Amino acid sequence: MDPAAFDYVAGGAGTETTLRENQAAFARWQLRPRVLVDVASVDPSTTLLGTPVALPVALAPTARQRLAHPDGEAAVARAASAAGVLTCVSTMSSCSLEDVAAAATGPRWFQLYVHKRRDTTVALVERAAAAGYSAIVLTVDFPVPGRRERELRSGFGLEWGGLGNFPDLGGGVEFLPLMAELHEQRLTWRDLEWIRSLSSLPLVVKGLLTGEDARNAVEHGAAGIVVSNHGGRQLDRTPAAIDVLEEVVDAAAGGAEVYLDGGVRRGTDVLIALALGARAVFVGRPHFFALATGGEAGVGSMLAIVRDELENGMRLLGTPRIADVGRAHVRRAGS
Repeated sequence: MDPAAFDYVAGGAGTETTLRENQAAFARWQLRPRVLVDVASVDPSTTLLGTPVALPVALAPTARQRLAHPDGEAAVARAASAAGVLTCVSTMSSCSLEDVAAAATGPRWFQLYVHKRRDTTVALVERAAAAGYSAIVLTVDFPVPGRRERELRSGFGLEWGGLGNFPDLGGGVEFLPLMAELHEQRLTWRDLEWIRSLSSLPLVVKGLLTGEDARNAVEHGAAGIVVSNHGGRQLDRTPAAIDVLEEVVDAAAGGAEVYLDGGVRRGTDVLIALALGARAVFVGRPHFFALATGGEAGVGSMLAIVRDELENGMRLLGTPRIADVGRAHVRRAGS
């Protein structure tokens, strides 16, 4: 990858403390295996908002995937479909949401940013519904971009990759100022009702880190919650996603499915998140770099590795089905 493009994907906000913590925090948890359980056959499949998926691992919305490979999001969608996993497509994708839908045969959700021009938001939701997306994932932690110093130093712009859903935006435009200009900063909880009214698709709220906001999301009709600090790219020094997962799960109290995004790199990470109450996890940078390494085949290989690690972990943990993984299977290190 071009060094500036790599820094855009790999980097985080500020001193990148939260970026590092997302992965480091998993080491603060230990798995508690149970033995003498029949694990001759294990089944890692589950459902997300009622949709069957092969793994409790989904591909997170990451912008501008042609930075990694010319086929971009279309290649990721094909690999995800072949593996039976869900992919979430970014508003700021390199390929248009319709082109991604044409490449995908498996489940797909559409990630939404609310723009200052509300007619743009309405059009995006209507296009997603028409193209067969099965949920709208509203990202709420991005009123303005975080201070991403790697990007600020490089002057990273639209000459790398482009935006499939906004073809009129061309080269010479720096990305962070563009995002600050486009995004609605007056968005409040009251707007969730308006967004839900735009289609019959369930609404998932992404970017929550507190129990208070989890309760608000449920009260305002969210079907799902993604515990996320935007991969450490927004407000630095926020907690690692895995460290606040239980708080959000407890606050949601079964009123919405809860997912985790941030720092997942291993099948054992998936098991820890499931044990702490997540329905599934989303991975972002891993599939982006797999795409850069080998295109569609690279993403497929990444998903195969995760599946192998997860099935191996399920056998050794003594949990033949995803529903068997519970709080008794994990503890804080040193406790």
